[in-house]
Amino acid sequence: MEYLNFKLIAASIIYSVLGILILVLSFVVLNKLTPGTLWKEIIEEHNTALAIMGAAFILAVALIISSAIHG
Repeated sequence: MEYLNFKLIAASIIYSVLGILILVLSFVVLNKLTPGTLWKEIIEEHNTALAIMGAAFILAVALIISSAIHG
């Protein structure tokens, strides 16, 4: 039963949800800072450069959040 430490499981779930919320919030802020809407530019206008920039932003923020959670 030492592998089923419920405090650690609960902390992992809480930190995961918190990290996802921060990631979504930061993407919304990115969407507000860029001219136009990201979705329209990427899907309708086929703006590959903007898609790469958005993906890089998401990966960078996810890396920062995971490093902060992991310690």
